[in-house]
Amino acid sequence: MVDDFELEILELEEEQARRRRRSRVVSSFRRDVPRTSKARPAPVLLDHVIEGWGSKGGDVGGEKGVRAPTAKAPTKKTPPLHSSIYETLNNLFNASTREIETERRIKPNNPEFNAQFNYAKNYIKTSKYTLLNFIPYNLFEQFQRLANFYFLCLLVLQLIPVISSLTPVTTAVPLIGVLMVTGIKDAYDDYQRHRSDNQVNRRKSYVLRNGQLAEEMWSKVEVGDVIRMENNQFVAADVLLLSTSEPNGLCYIETSELDGETNLKSKQCLPETEEFGQDVGRIGSFQGEIRCEPPNNQLNKFDGTLYWDNQAHPLDNDKILLRGCILRNTQWCYGVVIFAGKDTKLMMNSGKTKFKRTSIDRLLNFIILGIVFFLLSMCLFCTVACGIWETLTGQHFRIFLPWDSLVPPEPAGGAAVIALLVFFSYAIVLNTVVPISLYVSVEVIRLCQSFLINWDVALCYAPTGVHAKARTTTLNEELGQIEYIFSDKTGTLTQNIMTFNKCSIAGRSFGDIIDPRTGESLEINESGTWIRKKTKKSSSQRNANLRTPPDATVDNLIGPLDETEVNLLSDEEYRQYTRSVDLSHNPYHESSFKFYDHALTDALDASDPSCELFFRLLALCHTVMSEDKNGKLEYQAQSPDEAALVSAARNFGFVFLSRTPNSITISAKGTEEMYELLCILDFNNVRKRMSVILKRDGKIRLYCKGADSIIYERLKDGQESLKYHTQEHLNKFAGEGLRTLCLAYKDLDGEYFQNWKARHHEAAISLDRREEKLDAIYEEIEKDLILLGATAIEDKLQDGVPQTIANLAIAGIKIWVLTGDKQETAINIGYSCQLLTDDMLDIFIIDAHTASEVEDQLKKYREEIRNVNATSQPQTNLSVVTFSIYSDEGVGQDTLSDAGEPNGGFALVINGHSLVWALSPKFEQLFLEVASQCKSVICCRVTPLQKALVVDLVKRYKKAVTLAVGDGANDVSMIKTAHIGVGISGQEGLQAVLASDYSVAQFRFLERLLLVHGRWSYYRMCKFLRYFFYKNFAFTLCHFWFAFFVAFSAQTLFDPMFISVYNLFYTSMPVLALGIFEQDVNAVNSIKFPRLYSPGLNNALFNKREFFRSALHGFLTSCVLFFIPFGAYYNGMDQDGRSMADQQTFGSVVATILVIVVTVQICLDTSYWTMFNHITIWGSLIFYFLLQYFYNFVIGGEYVGALAKAMGEPMFYFTSLLTIVVLMLPVMAWRFYWVDVHPTLSDKVRFKQRHDAKMASKRSDHDMLRTPSARRSRRSIRSGYAFAHQEGFGRLITSGKIMRPRNPKPGAMSNGRTSNLRPDANRVSVVAPAPSTVEV
Repeated sequence: MVDDFELEILELEEEQARRRRRSRVVSSFRRDVPRTSKARPAPVLLDHVIEGWGSKGGDVGGEKGVRAPTAKAPTKKTPPLHSSIYETLNNLFNASTREIETERRIKPNNPEFNAQFNYAKNYIKTSKYTLLNFIPYNLFEQFQRLANFYFLCLLVLQLIPVISSLTPVTTAVPLIGVLMVTGIKDAYDDYQRHRSDNQVNRRKSYVLRNGQLAEEMWSKVEVGDVIRMENNQFVAADVLLLSTSEPNGLCYIETSELDGETNLKSKQCLPETEEFGQDVGRIGSFQGEIRCEPPNNQLNKFDGTLYWDNQAHPLDNDKILLRGCILRNTQWCYGVVIFAGKDTKLMMNSGKTKFKRTSIDRLLNFIILGIVFFLLSMCLFCTVACGIWETLTGQHFRIFLPWDSLVPPEPAGGAAVIALLVFFSYAIVLNTVVPISLYVSVEVIRLCQSFLINWDVALCYAPTGVHAKARTTTLNEELGQIEYIFSDKTGTLTQNIMTFNKCSIAGRSFGDIIDPRTGESLEINESGTWIRKKTKKSSSQRNANLRTPPDATVDNLIGPLDETEVNLLSDEEYRQYTRSVDLSHNPYHESSFKFYDHALTDALDASDPSCELFFRLLALCHTVMSEDKNGKLEYQAQSPDEAALVSAARNFGFVFLSRTPNSITISAKGTEEMYELLCILDFNNVRKRMSVILKRDGKIRLYCKGADSIIYERLKDGQESLKYHTQEHLNKFAGEGLRTLCLAYKDLDGEYFQNWKARHHEAAISLDRREEKLDAIYEEIEKDLILLGATAIEDKLQDGVPQTIANLAIAGIKIWVLTGDKQETAINIGYSCQLLTDDMLDIFIIDAHTASEVEDQLKKYREEIRNVNATSQPQTNLSVVTFSIYSDEGVGQDTLSDAGEPNGGFALVINGHSLVWALSPKFEQLFLEVASQCKSVICCRVTPLQKALVVDLVKRYKKAVTLAVGDGANDVSMIKTAHIGVGISGQEGLQAVLASDYSVAQFRFLERLLLVHGRWSYYRMCKFLRYFFYKNFAFTLCHFWFAFFVAFSAQTLFDPMFISVYNLFYTSMPVLALGIFEQDVNAVNSIKFPRLYSPGLNNALFNKREFFRSALHGFLTSCVLFFIPFGAYYNGMDQDGRSMADQQTFGSVVATILVIVVTVQICLDTSYWTMFNHITIWGSLIFYFLLQYFYNFVIGGEYVGALAKAMGEPMFYFTSLLTIVVLMLPVMAWRFYWVDVHPTLSDKVRFKQRHDAKMASKRSDHDMLRTPSARRSRRSIRSGYAFAHQEGFGRLITSGKIMRPRNPKPGAMSNGRTSNLRPDANRVSVVAPAPSTVEV
């Protein structure tokens, strides 16, 4: 092993020397390019996350990483070849051996030129270990645990016979076992990473070699190679696009692996290289030179120049395809590799694999350090006492107790030497105060808890059969201490599926399903069941001053928000009202498209001109690309919203077929129509709309769609009635959380258009204020529009997301959404999942582009928060939740009161370009101060690295446990940075799952993972540790009391065999069962009462105080354990008059009572009894007596017959009973007092749980269940158009007109409720359970 380790060090040093030689060659070659910037060593990851990732290729996010063509890199100073071992180890584990690039130079098809720069190959590595460095690296990590290092030192001491009274095997075997088990686990985890790397590295790609296309693995692709990519293939490296199969050198890519977006993006090659086509000969002879910036992690930026044919061609990000992209709607394309392997932008945004430890691990290190000092203090005390005794008394007994030959004969010197040896002897005797079995047990418990997570059927997603998986076994209890959750949006909170839900055409609303008998709206819930919703008065409106009680449940929270009473439809009603529109007559219809309002199809069948024009606009006004795939028409859109709108038009008979640069072809109700495309007025963040100008049959028309506020400003006068009704519908749609767009059109005169087109061309080629001139031209033509209607799209959340977020919020967990999506998209999802609510006082939006503007906005919002906090009145009304024995919600008369948080609060929304400045060292604490005072934080348009930096910011300053959850490669860096990373097994690949610590199939499973498994794991581990320290202090300190009676000679009280197996056999299994199966409340109540999670947030169950309490308990127990038997057996006689005051009998009695006492104690500590608890607890007692008999009588131990002799006398049983009663009675009295007088929420819920179990047989068979609704009845009415970056029309007008049912049946009750006397035998009324009695 040592030889291999030294060999790897020598190889690394040789590699450094070789690269230094190459760098000198490169420097001589570059003498014609002067340079001025200084090369600096790669910073350490612990200094700052951004510097660690940026060290691979230059500075991050700043101008220092930009190519400096006039800079010269000085010779890099390197350490001497034979450096110290510490420097060598640092180079091996941490330091980078690569030169810092300031400019990259590449010649395509010239491997000799490119090889001299030693650019990174396309081989990637995400694993931590290799065969050579696994043993030293893994041991280095494991011995960071102070306990492992402590027992290593102890093992060395036990190897010295003169000071050790115990065999070294008692320490060596457990220590080696712990190291091996942990090493095997780490090796297996890293083996999985190696497999993942190999799968990626072995992907195939076509590379141009010697003028011919050859199939190569990704790992063999090098910088400067020309590769061919085909449709639906991943891009192997960061490449410069040369030629494509599409006109004008265009190609289309999907970037879900980079930014989480599944919409298409277009790239375009240089016109000069577009002519290559797929002519392999011309591409193979291409000999230009590319000079560009060094590798960096900026996904949206690239600067470079192509020098070819004595001309310089600028290169930007629009000409670069990044690794991880997927080619779409493009048959083929060619590109030259610019960055490969770990230099690619995807890999530089992935971060590094870090060794994660839990807060309990860190606390244990501190506690063990304290115990070591306590142990040394006891040893020092015994040393001094031994020296005094030997000086005063021991020297006179040297004939009876002779000194060792090593001890000097003079009294003072001999006593000093004996005392010194005794110091080390007691260090060995008393070492069991922190036994090595502690860490063995911790690893076993964590492993079993991981299996319980993997085997939980409630965490299995039935449609795909994907189970939750614990990919690490070291972080389980950390799941019970999460304070911040950082979540991706697309694919994590949402399904990334948009559906056309409702629309308004010519003032008429379509999409609502109304029960004609009651006038009530019918909606479908998440389980696919149709429900009838009836509004009722909000309890929050009745009492606005109520605060969230500390024992609030998710039903209590969601109930007032939903404000609905739910009734299931009967089978007959279901068939009558839930029949979807039949679209099968349309050959292009999609079977997955569902629409239930037959009035719309009836209007289309009647050739209603407004409806036909509405869907014709949807089929024409877009930038969607069509593709014929296996005879099936498929769409690729730049946003899911556009895809949903075009799909809706397709299903209603207006099918977009194809497009060219100058035309659009559709099928309108079976008739093919071709339109000449005259102009596209594309969307941007300021316009918030898009338009197309088309010509057909000599008629020119402008079609426009956009935000309602933008379209309404540009409407032609005289449409007040239509505008009013459409606005009513928009309010209604947005109030239901739907994303809305307004549609309008305008007929254009041919002569006017030609004049406008000429002015548009002049503005487009202008070099001065081009954007302003184009905006003015667009404004001119996009006015006097005729309103056509509005669309309403639902961005489907994953099942259970609002309930999960609400439950986690009650638990005290703060949720931040970090997404690469647009601002308005993120805001709408925030409202849908209840991160943002109408009750909030304000929503702060930070969207500035400069540092000073960002600082001004942050300071302004900080002052607003301070003003609100300063002027808010102190809350005098406390919510008191009363558990009544007659209520379904609780039992007993215990009450809880808490000031809680007032309703309202603030939310913060910040854009990525503003976040660049907010995360700078100058403003990061100001940003965190504002963000931490907001209930919700949404960061949009953020890069993968910015996600990691936000997580790191909270970790550094808030000292809180963080969890990051995502489903794509763009979330990997965030997942690795957080304390715990959770990957969603979604539709964006498995990169996030492979980099995560835990994986689940849906976001909603996070609720059970944290509130059930996380809380249980933390609760079990804390209970295990408290008991473990208690039983070992009680065991070890008996030796300390015994020292006062044996002249501090390090004589042990117990049999050496008992000392060796006390923690291994006699007391190990019960505490393992406690740590694996213990639970205070069941899973249902853990989710129903999320506040049960709060002890983990406060580290309340195991901390320094709890440790001292356990240690004090063990101290007092050892005192009673020693002195009661000592008093009983002091000068004790048996029935035959023989003395029983011998050391072996006394030691056996104390050992037996010790085992019985700690077993009774764990019985009191166990709240949840399983078969395993019974077997381990009672089996351990039986096993103790059996093993004592076997060891003493069969093997012939030193204490043979001692226990049997003691058990034959009544004094043994009286002493045992007295000791147990004295020790257990105060514990029971103390616990009964606290449970009865000062019960915790856990005590109350456990009492309720027992009460419910007793009353279960008396309850009726009628289950009172609450059916979830598809959407909240109260939502923000912000306009949710697909591509907006600011608020839309405004807030919801809380008028009765919006909530009033349409066409109510005569006789229906005025408040919207149906009469309970209406005969309906098949209808079952299901009402949400009432919350606990609330008194103010």
